[in-house]
Amino acid sequence: MLSTQPVSHEAGRQRQGRLWSNLKEVCDLLHLPPISINSEELLFQHVQFKTGQRVHTIGQPFDMLYVVNSGFLKTVLIDEFGNEQVLAFPMKGDLMGVDGIHNKTYSSEAVALSDCDLVLLPFKKLTTLGRTHVELENMMYGVMSRELVREQAMIGMLGALSAEARVARFLVTLSDRFSQMGYSSKLFNLRMTRHEIGSYLGLTLETVSRTLSAFNEIGLISVDQRTIGIKDVDALKSLRRLPPSRTRSKLPARAKAAATEATVPLLATL
Repeated sequence: MLSTQPVSHEAGRQRQGRLWSNLKEVCDLLHLPPISINSEELLFQHVQFKTGQRVHTIGQPFDMLYVVNSGFLKTVLIDEFGNEQVLAFPMKGDLMGVDGIHNKTYSSEAVALSDCDLVLLPFKKLTTLGRTHVELENMMYGVMSRELVREQAMIGMLGALSAEARVARFLVTLSDRFSQMGYSSKLFNLRMTRHEIGSYLGLTLETVSRTLSAFNEIGLISVDQRTIGIKDVDALKSLRRLPPSRTRSKLPARAKAAATEATVPLLATL
């Protein structure tokens, strides 16, 4: 049975060994230009987490930011009844833990959806270095601002799009992210469950499953359990609503997805 207890950084280091990244490598992961700082202090340790393990929990004292080097995670809010609200699906190149800065405790929980390798960015170390290296401080502000923009894009999508369009944009964004990581953009495995996708998109499990089945039926994607094949990315990008189920079989594939009249920006990330 997978552990669901928070994993200490020391325990992670013992499993992982002594793997470190320099500042240039961290900048590369975050898709930032390199910073011209030569210092032996600027080495950042990695820690590994197994599928199902928590990276940090709600209310845990904040001391660390994390950059995803490999693997897939989810960040969630949990209400008093134990219900989860998925906030994001961090993957390679994403920064986690920013929500802990304000109150000095993490306001969300991060859970590994696969075996993960994370780069640790001690916050005190970053702020100390930022006082003497303005370039580094500006870099961190830029990354945090990017996270805020992504959250705003998500809120805008939930308010503006139909259920079918939300699922379509989600698949397109995943396709783009896999392409950026060097994987196939046309065939990939979903690391998250349909319930988790629904929580993220503000939809029920049944709606997500029904929509994926409808996309498969009209030839926009292929579905084999968690394996998704993208067949018509342009139709997914422009999809507004699906036609009624009784008329789908009579329509050619391109006509089955109603195009939007106005361009809706895709999420920059999950």
